[in-house]
Amino acid sequence: MEDMPDILALNLRRLRLAKGTTQEEERGRRADIDRSYLGTIERAEHKATVVIVGRLTAALPVLPRGLLELPANHPHLARLSENP
Repeated sequence: MEDMPDILALNLRRLRLAKGTTQEEERGRRADIDRSYLGTIERAEHKATVVIVGRLTAALPVLPRGLLELPANHPHLARLSENP
């Protein structure tokens, strides 16, 4: 199973690409997070604090679970449903 930093990274990237925006446009300015630090979170190189997750949810906007749950179409969820 993926770790939370991996899930957060996956969701950040997915949401940003769905909006067609860059890290700087979407989150760096609105969430008041340095763009390079944000990149390390999106690559799962750093673990975001609860405060950072809160800033990201406000900036995107999305509920916290939108950043911390695996997307419904993620392959791991299919494996979980096959092995109860």
